[in-house]
This record gives sequence, C-alpha cells and structure tokens, in this order.
Amino acid sequence: MKRSIIITGGAGFIGSHVVRLFVNKYPDYRILCLDSLTYAGNLANLKDVESKPNFRFVKMDICDFDAVYALMQEEKVDGVIHLAAESHVDRSIKDPFTFAKTNVLGTLSMLQAARLWWESQPSGYEGKRFYHISTDEVYGALEMTHPEGVTPPFSTKASSGSHHLAYGEVFFTEDMKYQPHSPYSAAKASSDHFVRAFHDTYGMPTIVTNCSNNYGPYQFPEKLIPLFINNIRHRKPLPVYGKGENVRDWLYVEDHARAIDVIFHNGKVAETYNIGGFNEWKNIDVIKVLINTVDRLLGRPEGADMDLITFVTDRAGHDLRYAIDSRKLQKELGWEPSLQFEEGIEKTVRWYLDNQEWMDNVTSGDYQKYYDEMYKGR
Repeated sequence: MKRSIIITGGAGFIGSHVVRLFVNKYPDYRILCLDSLTYAGNLANLKDVESKPNFRFVKMDICDFDAVYALMQEEKVDGVIHLAAESHVDRSIKDPFTFAKTNVLGTLSMLQAARLWWESQPSGYEGKRFYHISTDEVYGALEMTHPEGVTPPFSTKASSGSHHLAYGEVFFTEDMKYQPHSPYSAAKASSDHFVRAFHDTYGMPTIVTNCSNNYGPYQFPEKLIPLFINNIRHRKPLPVYGKGENVRDWLYVEDHARAIDVIFHNGKVAETYNIGGFNEWKNIDVIKVLINTVDRLLGRPEGADMDLITFVTDRAGHDLRYAIDSRKLQKELGWEPSLQFEEGIEKTVRWYLDNQEWMDNVTSGDYQKYYDEMYKGR
C-alpha cells in the first residue's frame, strides 16, 4: 500500500463519510477506521465499504495510548485524520468530564503515539501528517451586525465571489482568538492547542481545520436536523431553544469530506483552515424548511406540521451566531461547497425517509447491544 492512514471516529457521522471517500478514491491506501463504538459510532454507516481490501476496522479507545501506539507500529501508519470526539453541546453541559477525557486526553494520546512512532523511523517526519478536525465553536459567538438601514439577512460575498445571505458583517477567520463558551468547545479548543504545541515543540507535521455545522446522511439523531426529520415523520413535538433566533452556518457533510481530502493532501503544515458553507440560517427557518420538505415528500399538505413547533427554555450559554469565512481555503486550495442548502436538505430528508430501518435501529440502541456482544473480551 502507498500509504497507511488512521481515521479516528470513522464509524461516526462525518468520519464515515471521510472513510468512504478515502477507501473508494484511494485503493492503494490502507485505511484504518479506528472507533470505540460509543452511542454515536455505528458500523452500519460503513456497510458499503466493509469488505473492501484496503479497509480495516479497529475497535479502540483513542485514550488507550499503548493500544494506539501498538497499532501505529503494526500498520506502519504515516498519516492520521483525527475526527474522534464527543460533540454534543447539551451532553457536555451535563457531563464535562467525559468531553475533557475524550477530546483533550484522547487527542494527546493520538499525538504522542504518532510522534513516538514517526520519530523512531529513519525517515522521521518526512511524508507524515497529523490532521486534526475541530469546530467553529472554539471562536465563541458573533453578533448580528448589518449595514446601516439594512435588516438581516443581507447579501454578502461568498468564497467563490458569488453572493449569499448573512446575518452579520463579521465572520470567523483563522487568526481570530479563541473564546469557547461551552464545555464542548472548551475541550476542542484545548485539543487544538495541543496539536499546535506538538508542531512548535517537536516539529510534528500538523494541520488544524475548524468547520461549521454539518448535515447529511448517517448523523446521529440527537442533532437538530435528523432529530426533527424523525419527529416530523412521527408527528412528535419539535423543541426549539428560545425563539429559534440563533444562526448557524450549514455545510453538507460530503462537501466537508472533500475538503478534508484536499487539505490532507495539499494543505500546508502548521496551517489552520476554516471550512464553512457560506450558508447562514436561523434555527427556526431551518426547522420550517424541514417541515415543508418532510410534509411534501410524505404526501402531506406542505406546512401541515408547523404546529409541532414547541419553544422551550434556551440552552445555557447558547451562542447567538456562527459564520465561517472559507476564503483562505478557496484561494489556496481551490475548495468550495458544491451544494446549496435547499438542495442538500432535499437529499438529506430523502435519505432519512428512505432509511427508516437505520433510524429505528439507532434510536432503539439495539446496535450497541450487538457490538457489546461482538467485541466482548477484546
């Protein structure tokens, strides 16, 4: 094999799309999908590549340094794409220790194992790369500012020079200082600092990317879009924080996977790249689009389920607006999103409606019992 690459969190939402892309696009790469199969990891997400000759699944906790280091030696790993993380803000508020352990100590475990393995080789760091995937939430929150006399959303230039609707004039850029507001974003910010410190201290070839909200197939239904698609289908309440005024920048997951591919192969060592969709939406507007789309595809009158919207007490420390500036990535590496939000939402809703068995299996938790039995004693 030309390369041997570990993709951590590869059975999760974004990770499974990255694994699929690399396995299919690079048959001469050995792709090692490393995942501990917690609630958000599901091997059904990788059913279509599990029998490929260049794919290997390894059930492993990234915090288990000895196991990770042994795998690096066994497989002669020369690349790491690190996605494994606890990522749900509500869970981080209830259990910050788990987030600190996985996101900080787990990242440190991966860094140290890769460093020791690569430094033990005659070629050292030559041809090696440690790519750490992070979040836009490390930057904190943005205000909803707008030109005088103009009510948001207003038109502004996107990465390609085209225009999109925005809710503010300021965007997250790679040189912004970190201001995390939740235990989740604080843990991710800490992991980012460790990655950069390993470059500065040891000369390790690292890259960090910070990405906006992803959506698409195989996302665990604790997140807004798959949760609400399922609730609309079954006519269950749609709990909306506050008034639904919070703004997020949405990116279709396959576009994120393409960006990861481009950056892993062509990005500059020690650089940070922001990945975003130039695609800002208020939560309440996303929910209305979901209702209309699900109703239409199920043959219901469009908008018939608007009465499912239920406003609930806002989340503690709920950031008002996230918006990524991806122009550096577009200018230096030629990447930009391929889908408009409405097109991506249509594809996403169709996938969840067509894969109800997957959704039922995930929401029941039966898949976890199966994995617990399969890997008992390993």
